Amino acid sequence: MLELTIQGDEDWDEESQTFIYPNAVTLELEHSLLSLSKWEEIWEKPFLSPDEKSSEETISYIQIMCLTPNVDPDVWKNLSQANYKQINDYMDAKRSATWFTQLPGTGRSSAKRETITSELLYYWIFTSENIDVSVQEWHLNRLFTLLKVFNEKNAPPKKMKKQDAAAQRRLLNEQRKTKLNTSG
Repeated sequence: MLELTIQGDEDWDEESQTFIYPNAVTLELEHSLLSLSKWEEIWEKPFLSPDEKSSEETISYIQIMCLTPNVDPDVWKNLSQANYKQINDYMDAKRSATWFTQLPGTGRSSAKRETITSELLYYWIFTSENIDVSVQEWHLNRLFTLLKVFNEKNAPPKKMKKQDAAAQRRLLNEQRKTKLNTSG
């Protein structure tokens, strides 16, 4: 979860001789499958596509991510560039200690890749045993990591190259010849 402070209009306090922000608001934001799903329901297009989002679509997603109740609509007009950077950094954060040597599905051309929508993510959750739907409230990148782990752990074993299989058989034959004290 991201806690974000949006500064109100700047004002000058004569008494303390400092700038004050009397209408500052702290928001709690959650980048999750649930947020993604709500955004796609409104805009009827995939959020995770490479297409640029309009400023209206971007603000809409930030509003949907907001867990803070009863936010004044004027607050969204006071988002600064620093706020947008915080939000983007939060959304891009890995949020997991897991790493992969090779991501599942690599080797396929990106043109053949499926467009990921909230419905597809829900499908992956519901068809994966032992993943509870409560993960829809997790940070989205953490959810992707969990799904990749399930994908890798449940993938069928990869076939060994012919060259490697032949080398393994030669090694086993040599070990057996040595153990049995034979020439072949």
